[in-house]
Amino acid sequence: MAEIEVKGLRKIYRVHQKPQGLMGSIRSLFRRRYKMVNAVDGITFGIETGEMVGFLGPNGAGKTTTLKVLSGLIYPTEGEVRVLGYVPWERKNAYRRQFALLMGQKNQLWWDLPASESFRLHKEIYAIEDAQFERVQGTLTELLNVKDLLNQPVRELSLGERMKMELIAALLHSPRILFLDEPTIGLDVVAQASIRRCLREYNRDQKVTVLLTSHYMQDVEALCDRVLVINHGKLIHDGPLADIVKRFARHKVVTLRFHDGAWPQGFDDLGEVVSEQRPKVTLRWPREAVAERAGRLLNRYAIDDITVEDPPIEELIGQVFGSETKPGGAPS
Repeated sequence: MAEIEVKGLRKIYRVHQKPQGLMGSIRSLFRRRYKMVNAVDGITFGIETGEMVGFLGPNGAGKTTTLKVLSGLIYPTEGEVRVLGYVPWERKNAYRRQFALLMGQKNQLWWDLPASESFRLHKEIYAIEDAQFERVQGTLTELLNVKDLLNQPVRELSLGERMKMELIAALLHSPRILFLDEPTIGLDVVAQASIRRCLREYNRDQKVTVLLTSHYMQDVEALCDRVLVINHGKLIHDGPLADIVKRFARHKVVTLRFHDGAWPQGFDDLGEVVSEQRPKVTLRWPREAVAERAGRLLNRYAIDDITVEDPPIEELIGQVFGSETKPGGAPS
């Protein structure tokens, strides 16, 4: 049985449409107009124990709304959701003690107090035993290399240091489920790498189930073997990250290194030029044309090296996000 089960989840918001101008504002006092917005549109998926799953989509796709439903912060319009066997929006204490929600743009620590004081407050809220609290806090502060910062006011910490403290606070009660919403947003590459390493090791050692949203593909590629892709509230991909290439990539990226003096007069018949710097050129070719074009070039020019690669995952995800979805779920 999956630890997270979602069937036909739908969340519709009733949004007030405010007219422009003074008269429009006055009229809206007596006759308000609303628009129905499908934030999440009938998605279904399951996540097993210990999985780390990436949840991808553009702004407004429905990722954060889904996380809020799973954590019980909001009610769905339709659908069935079970997390650890509980219905999240019933907000039973037994469930709330077994998950954590970490949002990169929200703070849970007291700004003017040292992080250690906020950790003590979490200890009391979750009724964590002294020995367990000291063990978990010690492990996490050592893993994230912030032990010397525990007694420093949170407002004096850098953004990366604060996010590390936020992550420790989220993990102090040893949750079985961890919902992460942009945990590395705005951080420098060193802080991002540190948090990724912590999450990878914590997942490996504790078998915690993680659902991660991020706009940084490095986070997803480093942590998640499986991804859910949501666009316009609909789930359009559920599977290995590598399958996104197979499903959505319609071209290959080909890099050619020409031998001295073999540089072509132009590349009009060779394909779309991505970059050009003698003696090397990078082209974009349709997948089905790679073999034929490579053979033609090798017959015509002296080529020292040729590499054929799939396009970067970031590029493919951008294409998916920028496309409308057909009824069958494939991008148009």
